[in-house]
Amino acid sequence: MNNKMENSELSKKGLKLKDLIDYSDGSIVSKMLLDKGSGSVTLFAFDKGQGLSEHKAPFDALVYNIEGSLIIGIEENRHELKKGEVILLPADRMHSLKSVEASKIMLIMIKSA
Repeated sequence: MNNKMENSELSKKGLKLKDLIDYSDGSIVSKMLLDKGSGSVTLFAFDKGQGLSEHKAPFDALVYNIEGSLIIGIEENRHELKKGEVILLPADRMHSLKSVEASKIMLIMIKSA
């Protein structure tokens, strides 16, 4: 499921990231918060055991873990990303993600040279 949030919703004060997206049993849910020529901000909710297979992107991406715990693979390295932690996924490097428990993340993609 891919939803896009309206800018008017984002301009409200006091919104909590974890409340902007809900889990779906056995699934991955995504919600685009911003999509600009220079980059995007997307929320993801992963049910336990869900993930993204190994792939690469042409841009750097910053992953912030809102809640839960995930294993992030960057090429041959594996990192456990816990609540409140952040990791950079470098452009053009293979990476993957798997949730250890139900988890929510914010992905910030930077599209610049």
